[in-house]
Amino acid sequence: MNQRRNQRACWLAILALAMIPSAGCTAFMAPRQPIPTAPEGPSAQSPVPRELEMMSLDRYRIEPPDILLITAIKIVPKPPHKVQPFDGLLIRVTGTLPDQPIADAFAVDPEGMVDLGPAYGKVPVAGLTIDEAQDAVRRQVAQVLAEPQVSISLAFSSGAQPISGEHLVGPDGRVNLGTYGSVYVTGLTVEEAKAKIEEKLSEKLADPEVIVDVFSYNSKKYYIITQGGGFGDNLVPQPITGNETVLDAIAAVGGISQVSSTKIWIARPAPNGVGCEQILPIAYEDITRGASTATNYQILPGDRVFIAEDPLVKLDAVLSRFSRPIERVFGTVSLGTATINRIVRFGLGQNQGG
Repeated sequence: MNQRRNQRACWLAILALAMIPSAGCTAFMAPRQPIPTAPEGPSAQSPVPRELEMMSLDRYRIEPPDILLITAIKIVPKPPHKVQPFDGLLIRVTGTLPDQPIADAFAVDPEGMVDLGPAYGKVPVAGLTIDEAQDAVRRQVAQVLAEPQVSISLAFSSGAQPISGEHLVGPDGRVNLGTYGSVYVTGLTVEEAKAKIEEKLSEKLADPEVIVDVFSYNSKKYYIITQGGGFGDNLVPQPITGNETVLDAIAAVGGISQVSSTKIWIARPAPNGVGCEQILPIAYEDITRGASTATNYQILPGDRVFIAEDPLVKLDAVLSRFSRPIERVFGTVSLGTATINRIVRFGLGQNQGG
């Protein structure tokens, strides 16, 4: 413990000498790379959105890697539809045998045939249009019935792939719709994406209709940067939901850390070429203990909430980091301790002699 105290004393003495101002030199603690300068923070009457005065964000624009929830509620293949295995045909025939009516949905088997029952047999329908399948069934049942009337419609299609569930917007900005292809949706609103998806599906479907919503808002974020007191910064990205304030951001990282100060600000970027970034200082004590809303700003996409480190913690970390290798190489602490001990013994001897 004595060695540690002596070590700190030596380094504090060195620091005191280094901080003595001299011509052409900067103070030891002067910032080498100061934060972007800006006018004083907005007043309580400024239009900057904050707690109790929140604003609605602009229409959400889809970007990678958002996840869309897409549900097709109307999928009908374009005519003329070719009957395929596993399709369902609704077949109605008049004048059938009393104990073997034909008025039901019949599935086309893997061999492309529809089975009408023991009395009528099977009819090959794969590859035929609905009208052609109707004629084929009429010819088949006419072998048993006299002047039968046949009606056929498509009950369900195996070729119409269902669309339902979450769909990731890929790095290329497109959402995959399976057998129907892919659609570029980056930069579109939900309504515009719905129109684009329906336009793509209309290449194979008749009047398709889908429901589109954003399942996961992944592309719009803000960042919480906590200086680590000489041990590296901590960076936490958070998704934007449209209702976050400074307090929400601080709560997301568990509050102010042991190495942090209450010096906090928001760095709000501006589009390239439009203007400089905006620095919004935050009065932490006011918005926590005083429940003031003046600087509890609403977080916007792209904001950087910066929590500065405690300078004393940073100084202690710097001194500890530099003192250890010097001590190992030169034995500074041991030498200093021995010198101090000699001085103390010499003083005691003088006192006793006097």
